[in-house]
Amino acid sequence: MPSAVTPRRRRRDSGSADEVDGDSADSSNDEISSRSSKRSRLNLNGDASSSQRPLLPHGYLSQINAHHRRDYTQSGTTSLEYQPGSIVRVKLANFVTYTAVEFFPGPSLNMVIGPNGTGKSTLVCAICLGMGWGPKHLGRAKEVSEFVKHGCQEATIEIELQGRSEQRNPVLRCVIKRDGNQSYYYINDKSSPRKDVIDLARSFAIQIDNLCQFLPQDKVVEFAAMTPVELLWSTQRAVAPQEMLDWHKELKVLRADQRSIQAQNLQDVETLTNLEGRQRMQEADVERMREREAIKKNLEKLVLAGPIVEFRETRAKHNEMKQRRIEAQNSLQKLQKEVEPSLRAVNAKQHYRDQMKQLVVERKRLIETTDKRADTFAKKVNSFQDKIQEVEAEKENEKKGSKANLSEVRRLDQVITGLKKQLEQQPIEFDVSTYNENIRAKEREVRECRGKGGELQQNRSDLDRQGVERNQRIERGRRDLENLESQAGRQYEKLVKDNADTAKAWDWIQQHQGEFEKHVYGPPMLECSVKDPKYVDLVEATLGGTDFTAFTVQTSNDMRKLHQQLYNVLNLGRITIRTVLGTLENFPPPVSREDLRRYGLEGWVLDHIAGPDAVLAMLCESSNLHRTGIAIQDTTPQQFDVLQNSPIPRWVTRKNFYRINRRREYGASAFSTNVSEVRPARVWTDQPVDTTAKRDLQMKIDEWTEETRTIRAEIEEIGRQLLGLKNKFAELEDEKRILQEEKEAKQRAVNAFKAIPIRIAQHEEKLNSHNKLLATVRDRLQALDDKQDDLTLEKARAALAYASVVEALQKAHDEAYEAELMLLEATSDFEVLSERESEVKQQLETRQREVDEIVIATTQLNAQAKKLMAECKKINEDLDDATRDFLGNVAARMTPEDLQNEIESEKARLDLMHEGNGGVIREYEERQKKIASLKTRLQGIEVALEEFNVNIKMVRDKWEPRLDKLVKRISASFAFNMKQISCAGEVSIHKDEEYDQWAIQIQVKFRENEPLTVLDSHRQSGGERAVSTIFYLMSLQSLTRSPFRVVDEINQGMDPRNERLVHARMVSIATGNDEQQFQPEDEDNDASDEEIGNRHRSMGGGSQYFLITPKLLHGLRYERGMRVLCIASGEYMPQDHTHVDFRCCVDIKRKIMIIAR
Repeated sequence: MPSAVTPRRRRRDSGSADEVDGDSADSSNDEISSRSSKRSRLNLNGDASSSQRPLLPHGYLSQINAHHRRDYTQSGTTSLEYQPGSIVRVKLANFVTYTAVEFFPGPSLNMVIGPNGTGKSTLVCAICLGMGWGPKHLGRAKEVSEFVKHGCQEATIEIELQGRSEQRNPVLRCVIKRDGNQSYYYINDKSSPRKDVIDLARSFAIQIDNLCQFLPQDKVVEFAAMTPVELLWSTQRAVAPQEMLDWHKELKVLRADQRSIQAQNLQDVETLTNLEGRQRMQEADVERMREREAIKKNLEKLVLAGPIVEFRETRAKHNEMKQRRIEAQNSLQKLQKEVEPSLRAVNAKQHYRDQMKQLVVERKRLIETTDKRADTFAKKVNSFQDKIQEVEAEKENEKKGSKANLSEVRRLDQVITGLKKQLEQQPIEFDVSTYNENIRAKEREVRECRGKGGELQQNRSDLDRQGVERNQRIERGRRDLENLESQAGRQYEKLVKDNADTAKAWDWIQQHQGEFEKHVYGPPMLECSVKDPKYVDLVEATLGGTDFTAFTVQTSNDMRKLHQQLYNVLNLGRITIRTVLGTLENFPPPVSREDLRRYGLEGWVLDHIAGPDAVLAMLCESSNLHRTGIAIQDTTPQQFDVLQNSPIPRWVTRKNFYRINRRREYGASAFSTNVSEVRPARVWTDQPVDTTAKRDLQMKIDEWTEETRTIRAEIEEIGRQLLGLKNKFAELEDEKRILQEEKEAKQRAVNAFKAIPIRIAQHEEKLNSHNKLLATVRDRLQALDDKQDDLTLEKARAALAYASVVEALQKAHDEAYEAELMLLEATSDFEVLSERESEVKQQLETRQREVDEIVIATTQLNAQAKKLMAECKKINEDLDDATRDFLGNVAARMTPEDLQNEIESEKARLDLMHEGNGGVIREYEERQKKIASLKTRLQGIEVALEEFNVNIKMVRDKWEPRLDKLVKRISASFAFNMKQISCAGEVSIHKDEEYDQWAIQIQVKFRENEPLTVLDSHRQSGGERAVSTIFYLMSLQSLTRSPFRVVDEINQGMDPRNERLVHARMVSIATGNDEQQFQPEDEDNDASDEEIGNRHRSMGGGSQYFLITPKLLHGLRYERGMRVLCIASGEYMPQDHTHVDFRCCVDIKRKIMIIAR
């Protein structure tokens, strides 16, 4: 084997950050193990080995001198040469997991291998960042500072590229600073901006941002998800010259512009057609509107003439009215002189009448004032009368009170005499202590009787409790006896044997079911059953141990309550409680029943279980019963292959239970299948009745029944004793009550005798008080008589004053009557005189009214004439001479009535013509301008479209033939590669009217009896897509313009057969040692001499290739020209990397293999 990498890498630090890959590394043929505490090595069987054998065989530490060391840039070389831009050397310092390392890749295929976490993908990161591209092309960290080794402040990447002939190899160096998250670049030790580094890389056709050239581990899924359109663009970037990319871009731009102009052209044509149609429709309306405008202008002139005509008419009327006013005023003055004496007599009589009216008013006011004074004195008389009556009532009350006091005095004398006689008698004899002693004796007997009754009552309660307990045992025993003979009972017995705590919990739940918000369901082994017994083994194989004994609650509060009761109160263990908040409808199957039968399955496991919906929903949530297929027959290999790529993750057959585990980090193609054996059911099975248990249970029931009879007899005896105690208790209580009543009666008599002196004193005190009241009665009656006399005197005075006021009121009424008579006389005289002069006065009023009306009319006409004159002046200021002449002629020959008739006539003509849209003429003219503008623009668009057609055809004629040839070569190479593994493939171009929709279309066939189908994520498996992807990339090998290509872990997800075939083809193509090397039928006539030369040289091995993988199969093909970069690290690595000689390891391995043969 050619030389391997010489790593200058220290032992792994305990805190160093490394890659975490999801796959485990394959072991070599030799068993190797490590004493490392970080992870255990796996032997070929996958078992952890804890032996103390070293990681590498003895002799790996070389003591050779420096002059014996091989130069890895020269050792193992073949006729292959580095192409310009190939990577000659990569040197890293403090980068990710590396402290110091230097790689020397070969010019052809470089296989980078090593266990997970050793730093394979770190080399890929170094290539990307060292050439100026950012972390986003790696799909890992977002910041470059995250690539600095843990504990260090900066990292260094140095990449040496192969230069062009007779040119120095360019050396790119990148220094990454953790502080500030900055990167600094150097070209040949000269500081350069990042753009210059990228431009230098692109000058060698290096495209790190093209997944067809540079495919890191974390971008594999992104490449698989690349659309055919994106794949065409990436393919052109990888193998086509820049001019083809420019042509494609130009076509897309030209087509986009052409599409935009075509859309504008269609819109303009549609707009023009619409405008011309609207013009034709509105021509008649426009003519009619113009005639209407003429009528409107004439009508406006006539309306303007109105004020002028009206002014002339008003001025004539004003002059006539002035003359009439003078004549009316003269006639009024003459009439006033004739009637002046008669008017003076009437006025004098009117003045006298008014004076009488005033006198009547004053006399009536005096009557009102006197009447009010009379009312006041009347109220005073009544008030004094009320007070006199009150005094009389007080005198009657005093007399009645003296009689009552006299009766009370006589009664008190009798009471005092009786009490004194009682005091002279001897009191009754009464011994309190004797009565108390007798009562206490009776109370002691009562307590003794009550104590005996309490003891008997307690004994009977204990016996009642024992009887209830025995009856419950009998009832439970009979229920258990019935359960032994029923299926539910047998299931319960299984639960008791398997999990006694769960059985106790279920008993408690059944007794307290009403305390929960919703129904709490018991274990599925009790609540559920299998509909068809032949499926019971298959159904139980899909469920776990706790699934059979789990309780199902439907609310969070019920969950907390049940958890508190079972764990904290009842102290039960091995309890499983699950909450189901949704319904069974929340668990739909992944495919329809038609698709399920198409996969060879009969139905879902959920279909074969009967039970409450909540319990079934719990089982779906925990064991995916709604997503687990079931079939009584075994799955055929063809069905197994189809099911692996179906949406069904689990299915169970008569013998096996299959589970598909998918790994999202590697895409949909990465999955593993777990197969377990279906064992006989043990839960939902029928078992015979246990006769021994039945017999034992019956004996216990008989024993409990006999105990119940004994307890009942004891209870009856205690009842008889309690009845006797009850009778005795009643007799003692009666005797005690009689003694207490006698004691209380004698006690009251003694107390009454002792209280007689006190009662006598109290009654004597009351007697004295009543005697005093009788002595003061006469004085109070005399005072009331004096008060009554005073009130009578005041009442007489008020009555005299009232009589005087009434007399004055009568006099005022007489004077008022007299004044009213005088008013009647004056009014009668005035009316007679007024009637005589009414005709004269009416004439004066008529004449005066005529004069006033004439004056008002004259004033109004004058104001109206002034207003009209001002309006006429204002009209004349804004008129031209022709209009002014027209108005003068109209005013001279027409009256206002004639003018109004003319205006009405014109209005009638205007009304006969439809008004229409007021702006129709303006719209018509503006639309005519738009039509002219659109016609001019359409002519320009036609010319532009013709130019676009010519330009697109010219560019397409250059781009399309070369693209067809390029894809044809790729397709031929792809088909050849697929044919080598007994498959078929084809690559074509999907051509579309839109150039941004042109795409690469890959068609493959992996089975003999199936047609070519488009490669996508629905038809092919993950391994088949991986094979197609790598063969497509290999088909670009002979056409590539890039000096190197990187593929990281593309073989993940392939089965061993495809991986071996793909690896063989990759080695053959990359090293140029393929005996059946594909030869292109033709050469690109448009390619430059340099490109053709590079392609012919590439037939001997293609460009440089990096294949990174953590695992390899045994016995893979190896060819001269390959270089295997083995990355080793760990605690057995020496501090000085020069002590490691991998060639020595290979030689030792070869000797071991020779000896083994």
